[in-house]
Amino acid sequence: MSGAPSPSGSSAKKARIEIIPLIDVIFFLLATFVLFTLSLNKIQSLPVNLPVAAPPSANPPDTDDNVTLQVSDGGTLYWNKELIGMNEVGPRLANYATSVAVPRVLIASDDRAKYGATIQVLDEVRKAGIKQVSVETIWRATGK
Repeated sequence: MSGAPSPSGSSAKKARIEIIPLIDVIFFLLATFVLFTLSLNKIQSLPVNLPVAAPPSANPPDTDDNVTLQVSDGGTLYWNKELIGMNEVGPRLANYATSVAVPRVLIASDDRAKYGATIQVLDEVRKAGIKQVSVETIWRATGK
């Protein structure tokens, strides 16, 4: 029995947990996190003034003086459901801006409208000095 190891003998190895490699890994993760957060760029944005909801008034505003400009495919435009050309937009907007106390323009488009034509219409509205501009975000049939 002398060859059998005894349970309380000195030749039995004890299991040990080495924490030094664990500390190295934790420091590596910490350093990676610090370097990653320092390398982030600050996202620059534009301030947006959102409208404040108001309760409905007893007298609804008069909407007869509002203009709806609809952009369609091929650069065709509709001024309050009337077909016009791109060259007529500027003079009509200038006349509208001088004839109405508070000019309002709604820019709409159908599903075939070109992006460039819509930007041209927005530029013409800006040149006419009209400040109250809305862009419709729902689908509308051509000329409606």
